[in-house]
Amino acid sequence: MKSNRKLNQTSFLLLITIVLFIAMYVIGCILFSEQGFSKTQNFLNLFISNAGLIVIGIGMTVVMITGGIDISVGSFVAMGCMMLAWMMERGGIGAVPAVLIVLLTGIVFGFVQGFLVAYMDIQPFIVTLAGMFFARGMTAIISKDMISITNETFMAWAKIKVYLPFGGYVNRKGVMIYPYIYPTVIIALILLIIAFIMLKYTKFGRSIYAVGGNEQSALMMGLNVRKVKLKAYVLDGFLCGIGSILFCLNTLGGFVEQAKGFEMDAIASAVIGGTLLTGGVGNVIGTLFGVLIKATIEAFITFQGTLSSWWTRITIAALLCFFIVLQSVLAMIKKKN
Repeated sequence: MKSNRKLNQTSFLLLITIVLFIAMYVIGCILFSEQGFSKTQNFLNLFISNAGLIVIGIGMTVVMITGGIDISVGSFVAMGCMMLAWMMERGGIGAVPAVLIVLLTGIVFGFVQGFLVAYMDIQPFIVTLAGMFFARGMTAIISKDMISITNETFMAWAKIKVYLPFGGYVNRKGVMIYPYIYPTVIIALILLIIAFIMLKYTKFGRSIYAVGGNEQSALMMGLNVRKVKLKAYVLDGFLCGIGSILFCLNTLGGFVEQAKGFEMDAIASAVIGGTLLTGGVGNVIGTLFGVLIKATIEAFITFQGTLSSWWTRITIAALLCFFIVLQSVLAMIKKKN
């Protein structure tokens, strides 16, 4: 009965998120029909501009399901981008070794934070706050100036377009234009599918939910809680490494203030997607729709033309409050039952 209630709660939160996204997108298609909001390419742009955030959101969701949090992801993205830019432009390092170094750095970063949380019993917020200051500081140490990437290999990766055989339209010159995505989107969606399967069908995935649901019960079940938490943070660090590379492929540069507030976008996307701040409940598919809701709000502001970009933050704050209150109500109902 308990698992069924959890499943129903997860499904209900996910359903609300999906319905909200569909409603918002349909409203956008109606309000901005003349500007081409309903074009397939505009929909794909939601994924293109947020591929890095989707991957970061996956890692954030995994950590939050264990009952933890990671507020260092935005600073790590900035550090990862700056590392890539410096290594390729000033260090004489090729694109492939640079990418591998950033991935390894992400794993090490995640391991250190996971060890402090799991084995030293330090609060995740404090550990990742230190990680946030460290990564942002290291970004400035590497270079205080913006570094633009001109590496031919990396530039070639960034410019690859994958055209889709549907959703095309004829332009004014009579040429058929087909919509496209970048490989960054494909990588993000593949990782999303892998994470979904891992959380739902593997022993490690079930252990993550068990630890987040009730640590004492997880211990009585014979689970190594500390090891599960450590693995969750290592996975989060690895995904941060990938996310920073995808982000850099979109921006083609590194600078100190890059990805500022990115961690809040990832947390908000996870919460709007149905992940409980207290742990034990969450779904990466919901996080994806949380990212798409944020992207849709940004598209509204862009198509409207006169609104400040700060309205994105205001709207996300309102949605965040709504979902936190909804989660609290569901938790009280569950406790009462």
